Amino acid sequence: MSSASTIVPRRLHASLNGHKGPIHIATYAKGSAQYILTGGQDRTIKLWNKESGSIVKTYSGHGYEVLSISVSPENAKFASSGGDRVAYVWDVASGETLRRYSGHLGRINAIQFNPDASVVASGSFDGTVKLWDIRSQSRNAIQTLDDARDSISSIQITSSEIITGSVDGYVRSYDLRKGKLTSDYLGHPVTHILPTKDSLSLLITTLNSTLRLFDRANGTLLNSYRGHKNESYRTSACFGYGEATVLCGDEDGRIWGWNLLEGDIIGINPPPKAHEKVITWLEHHPISEAEMVSASADGTAKIWRA
Repeated sequence: MSSASTIVPRRLHASLNGHKGPIHIATYAKGSAQYILTGGQDRTIKLWNKESGSIVKTYSGHGYEVLSISVSPENAKFASSGGDRVAYVWDVASGETLRRYSGHLGRINAIQFNPDASVVASGSFDGTVKLWDIRSQSRNAIQTLDDARDSISSIQITSSEIITGSVDGYVRSYDLRKGKLTSDYLGHPVTHILPTKDSLSLLITTLNSTLRLFDRANGTLLNSYRGHKNESYRTSACFGYGEATVLCGDEDGRIWGWNLLEGDIIGINPPPKAHEKVITWLEHHPISEAEMVSASADGTAKIWRA
């Protein structure tokens, strides 16, 4: 019998139905993570009660599709971005926009708060990452990173570092304290990056149906994970509970799980279909042992439990 830490949650707890058209992002609130935020093609962001599966609030303001959401650590605000080339910061309770940042020349694929939510980073189709100081009254970017030669697909930001993934096949790490840039070429378009909690390893999703886990100190490939189909669309991968597993949705609507250390597929191969279309986002609950949320182009987000 599998230990709890290597179980892939596959029992449907709730289907979140309320968007019109594809859902591009589904992310948990911080802390005990009792709520989920989703954003979609219909230009809205919705806040859901994850126990009942009901809509708590709808946030309207985007002029085009919503592609990315980042929640602040204290859950009081969140940032969002999408096709309208504007980075938004919202007040969760009132539903009003606190900030709107313009400056990108293309859609904004990724947005991320820094750990204390004083800065938000946005990554765009225009190949740049822009940093915005939320505490300042200025609406101008405090810094622009323009090293990528193609669209920015994913951003991770820590207190001292910004990591970006790009369609040009590179993962770039900016050490903010030393002013140093490190670039690693993956050979295929990068669609998503996610560091482990200790930031020592990085899980990278690329458009050759492969996930790779790298040691960040020396660039060593620790493991590869295959079986899923990911050749054309942005999908995301995540770690399961305790970082014992790697989870990913694919273009066939299946959710795959692998043992992190061995790289073996967990359960039947291929796994059952979870969605009718491509799974655009997958995220494991930050503290619960066996819960995750998936979002899909089929217009639904689903909460899964063991």
